[in-house]
Amino acid sequence: MIIRTLEDARQSDRRVVAENWESIRLLLSEDGVGFSFHITTMYPNTETRIWYKNHFESVFCIEGEGEIETLSDGKIHPIRPGTIYILDKHDRHVLRAQTQMRNACVFVPALHGNETHDADGSYPLD
Repeated sequence: MIIRTLEDARQSDRRVVAENWESIRLLLSEDGVGFSFHITTMYPNTETRIWYKNHFESVFCIEGEGEIETLSDGKIHPIRPGTIYILDKHDRHVLRAQTQMRNACVFVPALHGNETHDADGSYPLD
């Protein structure tokens, strides 16, 4: 069994900070469960281009408001508390945070810990 608190993870190297967001990575590949679980905060009034070509991601909005635009078709979907979106086709997208957004995120395969987005918006695959 793994027991970990958000605050303990926040005070460790499991906290990863980037220009538009910060992510507290509660579960990582080293934990051996096949997925990673993060609480990610998107900073207000930011726009992040993302393409998880190596991962599947599921995102559940806990707090805040924004939108996601799928680049393949230009569709824009509002994101607010209680909304989940699943990137099941490695969708290229833009996530816009209008307010601070706090999201619970699951990645398959699991992240290793300190990844930030590459130039194309992806995370590397080891």
